[in-house]
Amino acid sequence: MLLETSRKLQQAKDSPAIINEMAHQMVKLLDRMVIFYSVDQGVLLAPQFFPKKESAVDPGVYTGGNERAVAEWVYKNNKRAGATTDTFFGAKCLYHAVRGGDQVLAVAAIVMDEEEPLEVFENSLMLAMLGECALALEKEKLNERQQEISMQIQQEQLRASLLRSISHDLRTPLTSISGNAGILLGNSEVLNEEQKKGLYTDIYDDSMWLINLVENLLSISRIEGGTLNLNFQAELMEEVISEALLHVNRNSVKHVIQTELDDELMMARMDSRLIVQVLINMIDNAIKYTQDGSHITISARHERHIVVVEISDDGPGISSEEVKVRLFEMFYTADNIHGDGRRGLGLGLSLCKSIVNAHGGTIGVKDNVPKGTIFYFTLQAEEVNVHE
Repeated sequence: MLLETSRKLQQAKDSPAIINEMAHQMVKLLDRMVIFYSVDQGVLLAPQFFPKKESAVDPGVYTGGNERAVAEWVYKNNKRAGATTDTFFGAKCLYHAVRGGDQVLAVAAIVMDEEEPLEVFENSLMLAMLGECALALEKEKLNERQQEISMQIQQEQLRASLLRSISHDLRTPLTSISGNAGILLGNSEVLNEEQKKGLYTDIYDDSMWLINLVENLLSISRIEGGTLNLNFQAELMEEVISEALLHVNRNSVKHVIQTELDDELMMARMDSRLIVQVLINMIDNAIKYTQDGSHITISARHERHIVVVEISDDGPGISSEEVKVRLFEMFYTADNIHGDGRRGLGLGLSLCKSIVNAHGGTIGVKDNVPKGTIFYFTLQAEEVNVHE
């Protein structure tokens, strides 16, 4: 039985599963009710009851009064206590510390009220099983600690990558803004209106790029930190797409952009503010990575209970399958230098993926036959209620 218990404990996926398996093995061995107190961050948690079969006894009688106090004493002192011992012998349960070295990982209680003391063999086997339980819990705690360390390392790497990318990518637009502003301040009287307009336009474009970058950074940090509150409502796709088109890159005038909707009253469940941001990022990508005069189509259609939104173009397309897979990774950018010299942080599509996933949808990219690329994402469809 000890080998079977050890095997099952090692197969348990986490600490609650280990406790659950251990308790059931103890009930099978002792034919008595077993109570376990787990430990979390130095605090003894609420008791978990594991009654024997066909037991009609209220388990609460074994945790009220002084019983909880005995469990707390065992946890703090790393010693057994309760029924059949010299410490708190008036308790209804026998309490054992499930210990890993000097640390108590849990407290196990065996109901002894009006029951015969444990036989020597039962007691020895139970102690051996509790030892196996402690080993399994220690291993799980070590795994959890390793995962925490790994996550901390990833967060530090993410922070370092973010700072490195920001310092690199902000330098160009900020230098351009300050340089153009300096020219206007120092040479305003010798510049004609066309030259001034060109400088104003460059300053505006660079500042809008910075604003979009900051918006993406803020949204990414809120989503990753779990502080982004989603306001789900039924929204008309036509209105959401129209709102996004009002805020896309001003170079959109150099392309032929059109919308195609299966139904003018098509609705989807969304946080419209965030989905507008997704559309802006995707449309801007199509504008940046296609030649002037290219055709960009924003379409939406129903497929059963979902709405599929696609942004398609007839540009050069994406030939590499690896690039298609990695496009939605944070900080990943395709090998393409924009005409304005800005490389881009590679946050746009990563942000889009996070937002769409938060909506319970899917996102991806595919070829637009015969030429070009299609980015797509899905949302939950909503029924249109028409009131006569």
